[in-house]
Amino acid sequence: MGDPRMSTSPVGLHRVLEPPGVLPQAAARLDTDPRIRPDEVRVRVERLNLDAASYRQLHTAHGGDPDAVRREVLAIIGERGKMQNPVTGSGGMLVGVVDEAGPDSPLGLEPGDRIATLVSLTLTPLAVTDGLARWDGRSEQVPAEGHAILFARSIAAVLPADLPVPLALSVMDVCGAPALTHRVVRRHEGPGGPVVAVLGAAGKSGSLSLAAARRAGAARTIGLVPTEEEERRLAASGLADKVVRADARDPVAVAAALGEPADVTVVCVDVPGCEHGAILATAPGGTVIFFSMATSFASAALGAEGLAADVTMLIGNGYVPGHVDLALDLFRSEPAIRTLFTAREAGK
Repeated sequence: MGDPRMSTSPVGLHRVLEPPGVLPQAAARLDTDPRIRPDEVRVRVERLNLDAASYRQLHTAHGGDPDAVRREVLAIIGERGKMQNPVTGSGGMLVGVVDEAGPDSPLGLEPGDRIATLVSLTLTPLAVTDGLARWDGRSEQVPAEGHAILFARSIAAVLPADLPVPLALSVMDVCGAPALTHRVVRRHEGPGGPVVAVLGAAGKSGSLSLAAARRAGAARTIGLVPTEEEERRLAASGLADKVVRADARDPVAVAAALGEPADVTVVCVDVPGCEHGAILATAPGGTVIFFSMATSFASAALGAEGLAADVTMLIGNGYVPGHVDLALDLFRSEPAIRTLFTAREAGK
């Protein structure tokens, strides 16, 4: 990287090694030099949290072989200087302790702060030094040693003291989904609140989105899940007014299971092919929020056109102001969400 006192970019352009002229997320390789610029922060990594779509793809591609999954994650980080799954294009987030904060950093972090990064690992310079030796390859959460670099335009939050780190990380990893759901439901026009359907409703982002929709004034919430076990768990939680079961990749089955068009449909399913079912299940003039890294923009756009569907489609980008506070408040105030989170981890 050269002299760390050289000019810097708040979005990290100075860390892009190739190709030139792109932002860090689009870069093939990033510079992980631990020497920070005046507006950067260096974090001592403790744990990575791979996003669900990325981990599922890696697990499937290697036939569930945990050693092969670990080797590929190490190879990606080593080659790219960041964690960005080449198939899904997604990464995740991390937990660590601030080692050093530059004097010009606007993030308000101090050495010793234990934080979670709220920007994707796909744009975060990352170096791993322990070979991921403590990770069994069987979970999205990855104990790790190394360092990461945050830019002036990065986002991070100090971890809450009242939650175990793995649990806090799970909540913060998906905090953009309930925040965007809350915003869309609250702004819905028309008499009464909207009918809100959540696909993948028993998962982390799905359960939080159901709670957020209800808090924002939804008239009715419907949770769609793929298995009998998830149907039982979600029904017992009371988070949804109605729980239905269908394969989210089957458009006709999704629409039939919901039984009524939704004004707002939130997609929290971490497998490809769920775009058309969400569109078909949404009422004219309604909104579809795609909050999954497995979403295909082309499939969604062409599918809506082919169905002559007058729907607004939003891609959740993971950031809404106040998203961490909202997600943590929902988690603390809804014991049923914690039960679903715990059951999900136990099931793995």
